[in-house]
Amino acid sequence: MKKILFQYGLIAICISLNCTTIFAQGITKHQRIIIFMIDGFGEDYYRNSDMPTLNQFEKNGIFKIVPSLMPSVTNLNNASICTGELPQVHGITGNSYYDITTGKEEFMEQDSLLLAPTIFERAQKQGVKSILFAAKKKSIGLLNRGTVDTISPETASPIWVNRIGTPPSIYSREVNYWLLEAALYSIVNDPSLGIIYVHPTDYPMHTWAPDAKESKEYLNRLDQYIAKISAAAPDAAILITADHTVTHKSYCWDLNKACVNRNVPIKIAISPERDKYFKHHRGFGGTAYVYLNNQLDLKKVKKAISSLQGVDEVITREDAAKRFHLMPERIGDLIVLGDSTTVFGDLDTESESLPDTYRSHGSLADARVPIFIYNAIGSPNSNYFQFNYLLTSWLYR
Repeated sequence: MKKILFQYGLIAICISLNCTTIFAQGITKHQRIIIFMIDGFGEDYYRNSDMPTLNQFEKNGIFKIVPSLMPSVTNLNNASICTGELPQVHGITGNSYYDITTGKEEFMEQDSLLLAPTIFERAQKQGVKSILFAAKKKSIGLLNRGTVDTISPETASPIWVNRIGTPPSIYSREVNYWLLEAALYSIVNDPSLGIIYVHPTDYPMHTWAPDAKESKEYLNRLDQYIAKISAAAPDAAILITADHTVTHKSYCWDLNKACVNRNVPIKIAISPERDKYFKHHRGFGGTAYVYLNNQLDLKKVKKAISSLQGVDEVITREDAAKRFHLMPERIGDLIVLGDSTTVFGDLDTESESLPDTYRSHGSLADARVPIFIYNAIGSPNSNYFQFNYLLTSWLYR
């Protein structure tokens, strides 16, 4: 009787703490968790495509459209989802940042920059094994801590090439099919894995609008893979969200040149969108971090940038850190927010009209994404999931 009461007590505690833990005959077993961080998957892409598996998850699980975090770029949001923390805690403020110690703009893709534990590290402390699949190797470098293995088509070993085939180009939708095949292989062949984290590339969204035939084909096939993975692991909780959507942008400013031309030179303006995947977006994004030569220049620089076409707001470091939960030491003196069609980056001239085919993200207009919680034992209720990063924040605490 005491043993039974103890087990019921543990179950009650587990429910109160929102654990994904099953108790049977005195043995603790964690529910398997499969996480999809579908890069660029905004509500517009979901609603324009035939995705019956996700439709089922929406109907039978928790589904919401929630804000993603700003700037609406991948590394910041992926780090937030993978740690369950805000950027003010984990320290990732973009794909790039200005290193004040070196005076250089650097890519933000080293795990030493991540200041909070990953979900993999939290799970590891409870004896749970994790594996990370990411189309872009930058995500492997940033989020690998606590995993037993990481797989990217960009760095695929001969073992994985023999299993799945030669990986397609990172600039293709087919590279995501390779990634999903690899994830499916591991789920089927290694039942000891407790967390499977899958991060496809958003190249298809940068290339095609939500209503394009190619986009619909891609997302329907992605949905088919999610169905196969769900069938292969019927016991698993499936958690899905995104980092941002991708939309057409028509105009770009080079803020370094624009400020020089208005007699208010600055130290540097960087796009936190910038990463090594230039073909996706040319490094242009809907937010910019501006660093001043002198704090006395703040008002006149702010006035000059605010006057530019397509600039919605220019806010101070302190206001941006508070409003967007950013780590102040890793953002500019000023943060520039573009409207829904304006981006910022490095150009040969101070500004450029962009072609109809150009698509990017980074602004507030791109920061709305779906969230799905399906078959998750002991998950919080729908009210808990107010932002995308909360997808995993309740796990292994």
